[in-house]
Amino acid sequence: MSATSPCSAPPTLGVAEASALSADDVLARVATSPSGLSTAEAARRLAEIGPNALRTRRARAWPVLGRQLRSPILVLLFVTALVSVFLGEAADALIIGVILVASIGLGFVNEYRAARAADSLHDRIRHSVIVRRDGVPRSVDVTVLVPGDIALLATGSVVPADMRLIECHNLACDEAIITGESIPAAKSTATIPAGTGVGDLRAGLLMGTVVQSGSATAVVVATGRATEFGRIAAGVSTTEPETEFQRGLAKFSLLLLQVAAVLTSFIFIANVVLQRPILESLLFSLAIAVGITPQLLPAVVSTSLATGSRVLTKRNVLVKRLVCIEDLGDLDLLVTDKTGTLTEGRISFTTALPVRAGLSPAELTCWGLRATEAAETSVTTAGLNAVDAALWEASHEAGSRPDGFRRIDLLPFDHERRMTTVLGETPDGRRVIVTKGAPEDVMRRCSDVPPAASGVLAGAYGSGARVIAVATTTASDQERLSPEAEAGLSLQGFLLFLDRPKSDARASLRTLATLGVSVKVATGDSAVVAEKVLADIGLPPGDTLSGSDLDAMGDDELAQKARTATIFARVSPEQKARVVRLLRHSGRAVGFLGDGVNDALALHQADIGISVDSAADVAKDAADVLLLEKDLGVLAEGVREGRRIFANTIKYVLMGTSSNFGNMFSAAVASLVLPFLPMLPSQILVNNLLYDSGQLAIPGDRVDPEQLVAPAHWDIRGIRRFMLVFGPISSVFDFATFALMLGVFHAGQSEFQSGWFIESLATQTLIVFAIRTHRTPFLRSRPSTGLIVTATSVIAIGVWLPSSPLSAVLGFQPLPVGFFLALVAVVVLYLVVVELAKHAFYARLQRPRASATSRRRGYRHRVTRRASRFNPRRPT
Repeated sequence: MSATSPCSAPPTLGVAEASALSADDVLARVATSPSGLSTAEAARRLAEIGPNALRTRRARAWPVLGRQLRSPILVLLFVTALVSVFLGEAADALIIGVILVASIGLGFVNEYRAARAADSLHDRIRHSVIVRRDGVPRSVDVTVLVPGDIALLATGSVVPADMRLIECHNLACDEAIITGESIPAAKSTATIPAGTGVGDLRAGLLMGTVVQSGSATAVVVATGRATEFGRIAAGVSTTEPETEFQRGLAKFSLLLLQVAAVLTSFIFIANVVLQRPILESLLFSLAIAVGITPQLLPAVVSTSLATGSRVLTKRNVLVKRLVCIEDLGDLDLLVTDKTGTLTEGRISFTTALPVRAGLSPAELTCWGLRATEAAETSVTTAGLNAVDAALWEASHEAGSRPDGFRRIDLLPFDHERRMTTVLGETPDGRRVIVTKGAPEDVMRRCSDVPPAASGVLAGAYGSGARVIAVATTTASDQERLSPEAEAGLSLQGFLLFLDRPKSDARASLRTLATLGVSVKVATGDSAVVAEKVLADIGLPPGDTLSGSDLDAMGDDELAQKARTATIFARVSPEQKARVVRLLRHSGRAVGFLGDGVNDALALHQADIGISVDSAADVAKDAADVLLLEKDLGVLAEGVREGRRIFANTIKYVLMGTSSNFGNMFSAAVASLVLPFLPMLPSQILVNNLLYDSGQLAIPGDRVDPEQLVAPAHWDIRGIRRFMLVFGPISSVFDFATFALMLGVFHAGQSEFQSGWFIESLATQTLIVFAIRTHRTPFLRSRPSTGLIVTATSVIAIGVWLPSSPLSAVLGFQPLPVGFFLALVAVVVLYLVVVELAKHAFYARLQRPRASATSRRRGYRHRVTRRASRFNPRRPT
């Protein structure tokens, strides 16, 4: 129980000061004991000190609003409004003011909702730690840690607070995040001189560092902002790295700026040369600049991502950053571990197979139990790895616990040795060394292997069982272990564990295949076991490479072999990361799914790192995406949603650039040949606002199945080409409308502007139904109800405005019925021409001429068909 009084103040202690004190003195200073705090005392301290967190991640309205106000487009509108007010153009200023408020409001609401969605995702991402509460080890969230808690750490743990070591076994920590030192720092419980620097605190553990090897028991001395990491983080502003999706948006924005700058400069200069009023020419040029820019693209993107995050959350997929959703959709190759992904992940102990005469299965099981890492298994299995927990639970039911065995020292498991070794004393007083681990590694260290062992092991592997070897040797009166002690062992037998293939694994793999995602398996298990599991679930056979095969190959040879291999067996963490890196070099968008300490390196190397909510802390930190269910079917939903978001974003981009460019080009040409402006600046702005507002339903639009079968990427040249094809088509029908208004209806200035306002709004709004699909609209590809409603509503408002009470303010005039009949014919003919041009455009792209494109997130070189940018196909 706790050694503190309920009314004492919550104590804190600097980690440097704590490292200079003995462990007993530190326990006294923070008012605790080796058995930890009571639940009530921990709750009291938490209430007074606060959560163990550096900052509370919450969306705040003012910063979001500030980002909206910094938009260059809105600054341009604001300046235009001020100029209009100064020159007495009150109507224009009022309209621009309304557009400003609407643009800022829509952008703010959508970005704030997206930020709130990101907050909700982060709230669901948890890290846990094993602590002693009420004398019993239990798993708690790291945010509820308080000074005085006794924490139990193992290899791969992220240190959740500043701590002072009480006990440790072969402990080394990666402290690069604090000290910048890449070599792991060895730790011990010995005190250090006062005033020692942070990088030399051998007895101290620093928040945010990672346990590289060994295990430890430590007392928490400081939490949250009182830690060394907290003090550093308080003075550093973190900028999240830019993703490929964001880089694509930036390039697209640059394209629009270039087009806008050229077009508006030309219009302004030409109108000045033609001796048009400078003010009118300036306002018209500024309106053209605004009109050619999809003002609500950020709102459409944030709406898409926020909608996608909500959909994925319902399907048990959490993304750390919303923009990572698009990266998930980019996936075309998944490298995954086997346990819990293709199998149920519920390891159960099935039997013990002794290979030494006179040794019973129960005795072999007892030897295996003596080599578990945790010394407190008689109380709970909290903190044990899956194999040890399964062995302990099974032995508890069979009544074969190793009672009376006294542990003296421990060499914890690591992914290089792949074994655990314990030095202990049996109830009859003999000192022994017990080793348990991967059969191949244990048997290499044995000098006494019974002849029957190889046949027994082969039979166990053939059954698909996970096999653990147990070996022993006698020991002298030594008190400490070193890796050299793992030699001259006598093999005692094998422990068999079963992890059944998932019943739905076959269907999940089939779903991924329909999305163009191929699957490879990287496992620490044997090749025979992995091959049997894959055969059971129907994964197409391929080559198998072992860890020793990988070591024998150079990068070029391995890159070639890795393309055809399906299984990478008995691989180390470094080998997994090497495979992922080389697969990326070969042009694949590689995702890696893993949840163990040994997966962290590969998660960092992958284009998209995927882990699970129950993963080791270091794996969760390295991942971009967390699955609440370790299920490939859940992952497939994430891939599909990422592709849907990108497809809908591209719809808006293609539609906006083509129709906006066409209309503004038409306005530029008409302004040079007409005695009046083809549309007033205020009318252009209203047109653009109505049109953009009608496209806010695009994020919820349906996506054709063929748009999900493979990744599509930003292609600025393709967007420019699309704009230069479909923009002029729009202009041709604009010029036809001009001829109709002047030659048939003999329209004056207001009538002309009213007529073109309605025609341009109708054509650029309705074109969405053609551009949103490669199929025949409505007949073979039905848009969402929301998109239909918003598009028709926008057109209805546009038709109403010239005859509304606002017509005088906007400079409109009612139009004759004959115009609307002609308008229907023009719009129908326009949509038919667009549809024909669309099919010709995509047919040309689908020719088998390939081009190399570079895509970079870390590094990647990909060769894709031109058609994959708009109508994705499998990469060549």
